[in-house]
Amino acid sequence: MAAGAAGALWACSAFVPSSSGLRGASVAYRSTASSVTQSSSSSLEQPFGASGAFLASGVVATAAAALLSGRRGQAASETRKTVVSKAFENEMGATMPMKYFDPLGMSKDGDAEVFRRRRCAEIKNGRVAMWACMGYIVPQYVRWPGYCSPSMDIKFSDVPNGIAALNKVPAEGWAQIGIFIAFLELFPGRQEKDAIPGDLPGFGKLGVPVFARKCDVEGSSRSLEAEINNGRLAMIAITGMVAQNMYFGTTDPKMWLPGAAFEGELGVQAPVGFWDPLGLAADGDVDNFKRRRAVELKHGRICMLACVGYIIPEYFRWPGFLSPAQGIKFADVPHGIAAVSKVPLEGWLQIGLFIGHYEGQFFRQDPKRAPGDFENYGFLGVGKNFIFNFDPIEFPDAEVKNKKLAAEIANGRLAMIALSAMVFQNGTVGTTGPAMWLPPN
Repeated sequence: MAAGAAGALWACSAFVPSSSGLRGASVAYRSTASSVTQSSSSSLEQPFGASGAFLASGVVATAAAALLSGRRGQAASETRKTVVSKAFENEMGATMPMKYFDPLGMSKDGDAEVFRRRRCAEIKNGRVAMWACMGYIVPQYVRWPGYCSPSMDIKFSDVPNGIAALNKVPAEGWAQIGIFIAFLELFPGRQEKDAIPGDLPGFGKLGVPVFARKCDVEGSSRSLEAEINNGRLAMIAITGMVAQNMYFGTTDPKMWLPGAAFEGELGVQAPVGFWDPLGLAADGDVDNFKRRRAVELKHGRICMLACVGYIIPEYFRWPGFLSPAQGIKFADVPHGIAAVSKVPLEGWLQIGLFIGHYEGQFFRQDPKRAPGDFENYGFLGVGKNFIFNFDPIEFPDAEVKNKKLAAEIANGRLAMIALSAMVFQNGTVGTTGPAMWLPPN
């Protein structure tokens, strides 16, 4: 925990834009329809929210922020329709790697008031989730002294951590919590119409109760960007914590790294170590573990090839005919999901027979060999067959060999996730071109 906290503090600015990239940048926001048509450019350039970068910015590797410059100096004659024609891709939160990400098209109507309401909710939920993530861990090691309810003789140390506390806190305690939250929502934590999202009367910069201190927009752009990204990560993280807690029934280290019989196997590596949240290997059955590992390796290898195959046909196709009898050229077959319905039945039969031949002849798993190590294929599945004729790679150094085998497992896991995302993006956007990655708004 100490190492994690130190890492978070050290990297608190690692995932937001550099100060040089922020010079001259503006974040345009239109809070109401009437404000959009005002002639003053300053009224059109109200950036978002208060900042909470101090909470979790060291772990937002998946949301490395790159602030997109907003447009300056809108003319007085610019109408609301013109302003929202690009939706909200220049607003705060449109950061790398996803940039403007709205796969469900919830903001495609360009309604600034609805977008503002959602942004307010996102910032508030993110702040709560960041506190909740810390609150899920700290009570496991530190408790307040004294009594939670003196009249009922309940100490703070008697209340369990996590979801088990729900039925232990007295009704009077829940009433106090509800009243406290209502007080925050109605008074210091209310969102005023003339304030930027997240800038609340009693909570200024960083969302802390500084009372009446307004957020420094120009000086806090990095922090505003980091807060949104960290809040997004925290909302996902607290959901995972609750799920883990419900499954294992505890909030101690067993919730994160449950013990099992295979902690020393390949694939047990940072940052999660041995990760088996469903307890599939808890029975210690070696044969089942080897079968699952062989399946994992095979799927990982297929997905690594599939990820490459999802990109290359966008720029290169085989010449000639896929089906001369039906006059179908390779260039005629669309890329991605759309190809499923275009390949002739005979083509699918050939694919099925080819895969079956590989499974039955070349990729049979010998129980005496390590998972993924097939006869005549050797290291990383490279070897001799009727298509290729490579000599199996050998590594005399056991440490080097294990490092490369572990890398294959990790890359295969990433490829399985990546391919799922590619198929989802393809299905959502309906294309495999650059628009699949950065759809126009």
